[in-house]
Formats: sequence, C-alpha cells, structure tokens
Amino acid sequence: MLRITTVALALVGAVLFGQGIYIHAKAMLAQVLLERAFAESLATVHPVKPWSWADTWPVARIEVKRLHASAIVLHGSSGQALAFGPGHVENTPEAGERGIAVYSAHRDTHFRFLGDVVIGDLIDVTRRDGQSFRYHVTGTAVVPFDASDIDARADETGLALTTCWPLDSITPGPLRYVVRAALQGEQPASPIALVDLAGTK
Repeated sequence: MLRITTVALALVGAVLFGQGIYIHAKAMLAQVLLERAFAESLATVHPVKPWSWADTWPVARIEVKRLHASAIVLHGSSGQALAFGPGHVENTPEAGERGIAVYSAHRDTHFRFLGDVVIGDLIDVTRRDGQSFRYHVTGTAVVPFDASDIDARADETGLALTTCWPLDSITPGPLRYVVRAALQGEQPASPIALVDLAGTK
C-alpha cells in the first residue's frame, strides 16, 4: 500500500511539474510572438496579431530603463489581453496625444516593477507607428477602482499606469495603484488623488 501511495504521489508531482513547465514555456513563447508582431507592426505601420486567433495586437512598447523593465502593450484591456501583457485601456488617447493614455496590467506579472518606480523616473513609450515619447513620473497613489480621478480628456499629455493593490496580494481587491507621468518638458495639469496607505497592506 505504501509503495502504491509513493508511486501515486510521484506521478502527481510529475504531472504538476510538467504543467508548470508547460505554462512557463507557453508564456515565453507568447512573449516571443508579441515581440515579432510588434517588430512587424513597426515595419508596416499596420496592426499585426501575434497569433491568428488573438483578439488583440501590440500597440506600443513601454520601458523603464533604470529598472531594466520592458513590456509590449496590447490593444484593449480584456482578460485575454491582460493575460499576455499590459493593455491600452479603451477610450483613452494614444501615447503622445493630448489627454491621458492609460495602460493597465496585472501586478504579479507585467507591472510587477511598478512598486520600484519612483518620482522622476523616465518612462519611454514607442508606438507601433514608430513614434517615441518620453515621460517622467510625477506621482503615485492608491485609489478606489471606481474613483481613480484619471481624466482621459485632461488638458495635458500624460500617462497613467494602473494595477491592483496591494502589490503583494494574491486576491483581487477594490484598490488600484496608479503611477502618473507627464510628457518630458510638460507639467501635469490634473492633480492625482492620494489615499492614505495606512492599513491598506
């Protein structure tokens, strides 16, 4: 009986290990395909899906060079898009356009680095049409998910990166962490709503 139990546990362990390798390999392959699709978009200035059945496509690359952080931003903020990278939130302007472009991503994957971003950090965004824009971080805040105070039509050229809060939590919650940035050489016109961080972790 003990031998059967040992063999069964070994098989379960092997299956779980195999699933872990598969998921990791799938994630790595997805990033390769996203990079390839973005490179093709830069060359053709047309949307290119990373795989034929995708309901999204790369629209930009975001980089924080101080942190050696980089990610391909996808069109829209659907569940499928956010599974593979940050999403450009619908009805917000493109990077470099007047207003506030909003990118959202999961805290435990593609926006994990947001916890290390500080005021003054530089964020580079390259759109799929080849235009590049540099932003500087002007503030961070924790806000309710339904009261972010982000006005996409604000009279400025800004960028907002959002993810769930607390950053180390494994369950969804009502709070969002927001990093705000202004186009280099421009000061933000709209204030960022601050929330007391005490008791939120």
